[in-house]
Amino acid sequence: MYMLVKHLHLSLISISLALFILRFYWRLKDSPQLQRKWVKVLPHVVDTLLLASAAALCVLIAQYPFVHLWVTEKLFAVLLYILMGLVALKLGRTTAMRWVGFIGAISWLAFAAKVAVLKQPLLFS
Repeated sequence: MYMLVKHLHLSLISISLALFILRFYWRLKDSPQLQRKWVKVLPHVVDTLLLASAAALCVLIAQYPFVHLWVTEKLFAVLLYILMGLVALKLGRTTAMRWVGFIGAISWLAFAAKVAVLKQPLLFS
C-alpha cells in the first residue's frame, strides 16, 4: 500500500509542477488559455489529491508534522512554495516580480524534495 500511495504522490507532484510551469508561461504571455475552465479547476483537483496522498503517507509511515521535524520542515517548504506560486501567477504586478515568485517557488519545491528524500530536517535541526 505504501508504494502505491508514494507513486501516486510523486505522480501528482509531477502533474502539479507541470501545470504550474504551463500556467506561468501562459501568464507571461497573457494567454487567453488562462481563462479556460479546465485551467482554473484542474490544478485545484490535482493539489487536493496531492494533499490527501501526503496525509495518507504520513499515516502509513507514522511520521507527522509538528512531531517529526523533517515533516514539519517539508510542510513549511510546501507552504512557501504555494506563497511564491501566488506571487508568480497572481500577486506579482511586474514581470520581474513574477519571475522572483517563479524561481522562489521552484526553489522551495526543490528544498521540500531534498528534505523528503533525506528524511532529515535541514533548517530546523
